[in-house]
Amino acid sequence: MKAKTLKLILIIGLLVFSYNSYSQTNTDSIQKKNVDTSMVKMEKKLKFGCGFGLNFVGGTNISISPNLTYNVSNKVSFGFGIQWNYLDLKDIQSTTSYGANTGFHFKPSQKIATLLEFAQLRVSTKSELNDSERNYWDSALFVGAGYNITKKISIGAKYNFLYKEDESIYSSPIIPFVNISF
Repeated sequence: MKAKTLKLILIIGLLVFSYNSYSQTNTDSIQKKNVDTSMVKMEKKLKFGCGFGLNFVGGTNISISPNLTYNVSNKVSFGFGIQWNYLDLKDIQSTTSYGANTGFHFKPSQKIATLLEFAQLRVSTKSELNDSERNYWDSALFVGAGYNITKKISIGAKYNFLYKEDESIYSSPIIPFVNISF
């Protein structure tokens, strides 16, 4: 008889506590919150960026490379771009190149970014020393790393694994870069 009494008390207690907890959740106590979506800042999936270079030491060197990057996640992105370079060594030669590039970016942390990039450039060189002109294609395979100064500005360097001293448009296999994204 004690077992039946204990079961009955347990069932009654369970019903009383469940009724009390149910009765506490009425519609008056539920607060609805509206979130203003204009205040929530989401990271853009597609970003426009532009790399640039300007040098007047020993001649004139101007480069610009706009690009589009798609962020797969906060660590991985890929993209493509176009680029244009102009180099003029007074009374020696002038070189113009244009082309396209594609790249893969990985960010191991918020401040560090790594990259793998392939570029294909059409190069046109005029030599004033022997009055000749040369047109050719130049390929570059870059591996590099950079430091994100802010979310929109990064600086770094990349190494060209396809660099050939006699044929490459680049003066060195190591190229510094600055990139600004919008």
